[in-house]
Amino acid sequence: MQLNTSHAIKEWAVAVEALEQAKTIMLLRKGGIHEQGGRFRVAYDQVLLYPTYEHQQPALLKPKYADVVTPVASGWHPETVRIGSWAEITEILLVSDPSAVAALLPFHIWNEKFISDRLKWKSRQPLYVLLLRTYKTQVQLIPYRAEYGGCKSWIELAETISLENSQPVLSDAAYSQMVAEIRQTISNV
Repeated sequence: MQLNTSHAIKEWAVAVEALEQAKTIMLLRKGGIHEQGGRFRVAYDQVLLYPTYEHQQPALLKPKYADVVTPVASGWHPETVRIGSWAEITEILLVSDPSAVAALLPFHIWNEKFISDRLKWKSRQPLYVLLLRTYKTQVQLIPYRAEYGGCKSWIELAETISLENSQPVLSDAAYSQMVAEIRQTISNV
């Protein structure tokens, strides 16, 4: 394990919060508009969780998550960004079958409309199901920088963030159990 990093994955703030609270271990990706080569790829296996606000859409979330999102204007960003967690991407599952993606609904924060939209967008590309072992670390507030903006999944922070004294949000056994349930769900379809 690295002791510090500047590699970050951008994700809706509500999803980062759900990861930090052990309500999910899953992110679903097809990539941002500005992904290198137009396709999503996993750039790092150990990443800081960088919360974004601009594209959060309550209509694409399950009700209990939609209720905590306050939509912001296009281009809005905070002056400082809270970095309080990081994750190890332990599994990358590629899923194209709509029934397999639908079967994963209990394991994440998004609703059926989000899933449908994701499957239709770049329909020839699979949906990346990322399973993340999330760790809380000492909260650091970093200044927002223009290069952090835009529709891209991965960013390199100007600051290096220490990962020392991090605590996993789930025990080894609990995390392994969730991974096994997700893998079993996909294989049963």
